[in-house]
Amino acid sequence: MFDPVEKLKEYVRHASVSADPQFKQGMLGAQDFIAGLLKEIGFAVEVVPTALHAVVVAKRGDNPKWPHVIIYGHYDVQPADPLEKWDTPPYEATVKGERIYGRGTADNKGPLMVHVAAVARLLEKNPDLPLRITFVVEGEEEIGSKNFKTFLKANKEKLRGDFVYFSDTGIPSPEQMVITVGLRGMMAFEIEFTGPKMDLHSGMNGGVLMNPLQALAELCASLHTADGRVNIPGFYDKVVEPEAWEREQLKGLGLSEKEYADFLGIKEFHTPPGYTPFEAIRFLPTLEFNGFSGGYQGEGTKTVIPSKAKVKITCRLVANQTPDNVKEAVFKTIRERCPKGVTLEIKEQHHALPYVVIPPDRSNTPKDQSPALANCFRAVDKAATEVFGKPPLYLREGGSVGLIADLKEVLGLDAVMLGLFLPEDNLHAPNESFHLGVMKRGIETSERVLAALAGK
Repeated sequence: MFDPVEKLKEYVRHASVSADPQFKQGMLGAQDFIAGLLKEIGFAVEVVPTALHAVVVAKRGDNPKWPHVIIYGHYDVQPADPLEKWDTPPYEATVKGERIYGRGTADNKGPLMVHVAAVARLLEKNPDLPLRITFVVEGEEEIGSKNFKTFLKANKEKLRGDFVYFSDTGIPSPEQMVITVGLRGMMAFEIEFTGPKMDLHSGMNGGVLMNPLQALAELCASLHTADGRVNIPGFYDKVVEPEAWEREQLKGLGLSEKEYADFLGIKEFHTPPGYTPFEAIRFLPTLEFNGFSGGYQGEGTKTVIPSKAKVKITCRLVANQTPDNVKEAVFKTIRERCPKGVTLEIKEQHHALPYVVIPPDRSNTPKDQSPALANCFRAVDKAATEVFGKPPLYLREGGSVGLIADLKEVLGLDAVMLGLFLPEDNLHAPNESFHLGVMKRGIETSERVLAALAGK
């Protein structure tokens, strides 16, 4: 009998941090574990090398008349630092109450295990299930899926399916399923300001030159208006207002602004006029400061004017925006506003396209939508309603999963995204966990969806 909780414990034991070469053995261990698990339930498995971390491809079914589902997941995880803030060892999954704690339990080892368990149970009941299934499990999602697009292009023929099915998005509570129909894109970059050729004594030299830290502060302060909008000409030109049905679906969440503020630990929101906080994180683009550096950072005082100062920035992008069409406006404004007396260098980092898919039977559903995609949406709607006791909501999400846009671009496939993690699951933070009740309901939902697609 396939025990998903015990399998998840084994999976978490492999410290698969893709960002840090010190975790090479953990990466290989997780890769071998998921490859072996898929082989164990009857799949033909291939480990496809990339320039960094391999992709595990597992297939079953070869009848071209059967529907073909591509199930995506990733075996890499975020670093566990700071370790002292964990209540349990991050790579020894621990069950406490209704939760299993450990790095990767919610992102993405637990949600992937939901689909592996659903497939295992379905094939145990019906070994000749008339459904082609291909698992694609990569090892670079947490570092921007650097080599995934190259992998897709090289393996395009192997991956000709009907749609992508996966869980790397969220739900608001264990009682409410959400089907994610949109993800924001991202443009990440760093700005470095250089002033004097070396760090200087602030008493001997202060007041005669532009301090790079001051230049950084002045420029960054200019990039937003007082009401929270991004203050860059042309930044919002491509943004399209959400459809009426999207706003109605969002209302169905029944979320409280006060509860959200309490969860965030803030006293008031700083949201552009005309949008609720819940709308802003789904329908609007952003420009956020992710980190500042420069000068003395230690205890006490060091009277220094630094030679350099840096800021890390990410822009979240919505449908119709792209890194290319936003980058031009953002970089032009930054260069124009750079204070005199310092030089500025912009270093581009990873990008991701936004993604939107329209469920069937909506006012703006494309007329040429794939029947297989529409069938999957309807199967998910029925299964989720039966398992959770209420219909799922169809919502955009504020995060970015750039590989979804790559799947669409290279393979022409849309995605059905079954949300499974909760706000309190602490993704990317200490004490990450996965709700066991959600895991159980997720397995049952996924099993029903796949059975329906196979006509069972």
